[in-house]
Amino acid sequence: MSPSASPNPVVSPDEHILTVQEALEPLYMKLEQEAEAQLIEAAVAAGWSADEALDAIDLLKKHEVQSMVGRGN
Repeated sequence: MSPSASPNPVVSPDEHILTVQEALEPLYMKLEQEAEAQLIEAAVAAGWSADEALDAIDLLKKHEVQSMVGRGN
């Protein structure tokens, strides 16, 4: 899906949003939830439990944060 076809458009600066982060946050959170649901669905279809999938996702997120900190971001 192209960004212009998004059902949840990003709020424009004209709508008095304080920061671009605030404008993007609702869409970011929705996409993150959709991605997590797809990961859980795939893991369950492969024979893992939902709890195991959630644990793996949490571990992946921790590794991502650690790698960002290690790069100085």
